[in-house]
Amino acid sequence: MKIKARIVEKKHVSKKIDTEFIRLDSFLKMCDAVQTGGHAKIVIQDGEVKVNGEVCTSRGKKLRKGDNAEFERTVYKVE
Repeated sequence: MKIKARIVEKKHVSKKIDTEFIRLDSFLKMCDAVQTGGHAKIVIQDGEVKVNGEVCTSRGKKLRKGDNAEFERTVYKVE
């Protein structure tokens, strides 16, 4: 029996911010990764979001330029 594995490429999206930092939940909303702040809160607290490659459960995490947030096979880069 042969097993075939499909490797799904991650999509990359860049978003520019005009401030020193942005909170993780606000950044996900800004990128249209989630529809509402409540949805952002749930996916972050459930451990579905990675920041710079590590699972982050703090929705108030400050993202600065150069940071990455990953959710549902999409990597969002802060510029």
